[in-house]
Amino acid sequence: MAHLRLGDTAPNFDAATTEGDINFHEWAGDNWVVFFSHPADFTPVCTTELGRAAALNGEFQKRGVKPICISVDGIDDHHAWAKDIGETQVLS
Repeated sequence: MAHLRLGDTAPNFDAATTEGDINFHEWAGDNWVVFFSHPADFTPVCTTELGRAAALNGEFQKRGVKPICISVDGIDDHHAWAKDIGETQVLS
């Protein structure tokens, strides 16, 4: 099994996201990417982690970084979770 290390180019993939369908390499462009990987949506630690990442979005943008979260759950769950994160986390 191949392992990715900091600075490696991640394999390309297509995904349905809460922001719409993406092709990973096109979406990433020339930016750095931070992957968040979570076992499932609505887990407490993951929810607070993503809430904090959302609050830091402006700082990510200043540095040319795009965060993306990967989870095993479906897009409908992701939309519900994003709403829950917005309602339960301080995003400023």
